[in-house]
Amino acid sequence: WKQLTTTFTTGASTTSVEIFTHGWYGTAAYFVDDVSVFGPDGGGGQDPDPVVPATPAGLAAGTPTTSAVPLSWNAVSGATGYKVYRDGTLAATVTGTSTTVTGLAADTAYSFQVAATNTAGESAKSAAVSARTAKTTTPGPGPAVPKHAVTGYWQNFDNGAAKQKIRDVQDAYDIIAVSFADSTTTPGQIVFNLDPAVGYASVADFKADIAAKKAAGKSVIISVGGEKGNVTINSDASATAFANSAYALFQEYGFNGVDIDLEHGINSTYLTKALRQLSALAGPQMVLTMAPQTIDMQSTGTEYFKTALAVKDILTVVNTQYYNSGSMLGCDGKVYSQGSVDFLTALACIQIQGGLDPSQVGLGVPASTRGAGSGYVAPSVVNSAIDCLTKLTGCGTFKPAQAWPTLRGAMTWSTNWDATAGNAWSNAVGPHVHGLP
Repeated sequence: WKQLTTTFTTGASTTSVEIFTHGWYGTAAYFVDDVSVFGPDGGGGQDPDPVVPATPAGLAAGTPTTSAVPLSWNAVSGATGYKVYRDGTLAATVTGTSTTVTGLAADTAYSFQVAATNTAGESAKSAAVSARTAKTTTPGPGPAVPKHAVTGYWQNFDNGAAKQKIRDVQDAYDIIAVSFADSTTTPGQIVFNLDPAVGYASVADFKADIAAKKAAGKSVIISVGGEKGNVTINSDASATAFANSAYALFQEYGFNGVDIDLEHGINSTYLTKALRQLSALAGPQMVLTMAPQTIDMQSTGTEYFKTALAVKDILTVVNTQYYNSGSMLGCDGKVYSQGSVDFLTALACIQIQGGLDPSQVGLGVPASTRGAGSGYVAPSVVNSAIDCLTKLTGCGTFKPAQAWPTLRGAMTWSTNWDATAGNAWSNAVGPHVHGLP
């Protein structure tokens, strides 16, 4: 071995250099190790070597669910990360001072510890904290959905609309879609986080409200997706993760169904597998609704339409969002402007002609002018469209070739915007739907 040396001068603002070691012209290859770079340090001496951080303090467990326990602890000076242990086994590595350990069994006690880490090593584990996951509750079959039903989305966030608790949702709504579930880093997996902005004192109060609505004959379901929601189901593993996590929410909160409101693309093959697995877990009375955008239901070749047809035997209703789309084609090949009777009737006709039963078709519209960017439909127009589809009365220029008296009903975004507008939508459309023969 021979020590090789060289010197170089950097600029005043240089913060890094790259060193190449290689032979010269025809010299043979050689090995290099122990590369060291020495330079002036401004008179401050050498940087101290890092030391192993101290043991974290303040480890505490939050309110467990049936399958997860939230944990938090105090920050440690000099730590660049933390390792979380469950019953002595590494469960998570994080950079912050909190995490949620998931994938746990219901009604089971676990012991947790945390250690701080940096380049020098890992601290001793903290004092252990014990937590028991919540007991599994059977959601029950839930009430039957009426022959003619009104669906309303309930907002689990504050966007300027009237804030409601589930108990405040207007009685006209037969299906209440809690909006929305959240995705996790595991593809297909969903969780639900009750937003403090809604005003509940505890999760227990929220669950009690769901139970009370179900006891009153209403269905309360969890909606997946929305404008910002992005749940990816594109493999067998993600389909199973969706089904298992959705059913866990059924058990934990009492939801008796699920709404598919995915607006960022779906894979009909794997979404179908996910919904069938979920149905097998939840039973035949599971409520299954969908809220595709108008473009998603223009033909049977779209992924949404293919999914609806593939799960037709377990599908409750497709409430297409007849807004925020601009003009679209009806089943007669003509273009109709959103917000009109013709738009609602001619587009609903596509779904029925495409293979859905009329009882699986609902008209989705905004509850007020503030409820959507465009496409507001006055309640009187909605009622006329319902009459046109079920009785061939109240039609515009488009008139179906036949009446479909079993049409399921109507949907609105949202119960909160409805309340903001003085319940004008539910007061008008609700009795009209429920008055259908």
